[in-house]
Formats: sequence, C-alpha cells, structure tokens
Amino acid sequence: MVIGIIGENCTGKSTLAQAVQGAFGGEIITGKDYLRLAKSESMAAALFQKKLKAALTGENLIYVISEQEHLAFLPEGSITILVTAELDTIKERFRARMRGSLPAPVEAMLEKKHGMFDRGDYTLRYHSGRDTVDTVLEKLRQSAEGIL
Repeated sequence: MVIGIIGENCTGKSTLAQAVQGAFGGEIITGKDYLRLAKSESMAAALFQKKLKAALTGENLIYVISEQEHLAFLPEGSITILVTAELDTIKERFRARMRGSLPAPVEAMLEKKHGMFDRGDYTLRYHSGRDTVDTVLEKLRQSAEGIL
C-alpha cells in the first residue's frame, strides 16, 4: 500500500507519518529523500516510481509530500491524506523550529503557500488542530480494507 501524506510545512505530516508507520508498518520517505536511490536525479526518480508501484501490492510505503511537483510520483491506487492546520498554528510551529524567530520573508512564504493543496482530491483529510490521529488511523484502516 502506498500512503501519500500531503501538506504544507509544519502541519503535522511527520507526526502523522510516524503514527501510520506504527499502526501499519512500512518505510517512510520524505520529500526528496528518493534522490539517495541513484547518482542522477532522473535515475533516482525512475527508481522511486518503480518502488512506489511495487509498494501498491507489497510492503507499505509512506511518502511525505510538501511540494506540489512530488504529487506526480504517487501511482494510481495510492491512498492520499491531506494534512492541514491553521496559518497561525503553522507560523508558531515554524517559529519554534527556528528557535523563536520567524523572519518576515519566511512568514511571507508561509502565507503565500497556505492552502496550496486544498483543492486536490484526497482519500482522507486530517486537520491537526481539530482531528485526532486515532480518528485518521481508523479512517485509513477503513480505506485500506476497501482497496485490499
């Protein structure tokens, strides 16, 4: 099973990915980590796409995505989870990552990117400020039963 966990920076994707891994097993690959598969970017991308297709019927693979262009890697039949949070929450989490400082250009970038994935078609949606991880794991179980 391939599970794409999709969202902006600091929405809770990594936390959810770890919970999914704990509940279902599987390898977590984040962003451009696939580049480690080969020396050239094009070869790494091709190998990664093969790995994703194999995971549809093999061992689980959890792909954490925060860039629009990486959505294209997900093969048909993947389960997709959009992870969202309020903009103020994202800013606070990012500020904490940056040791208490949120420079104006970074804040502007977060504001510009906010909502960039909202219009997509996803299997599940998870708002890290309103929903619980247990709720999304249960919905994921139900979705996985439907495709297995």
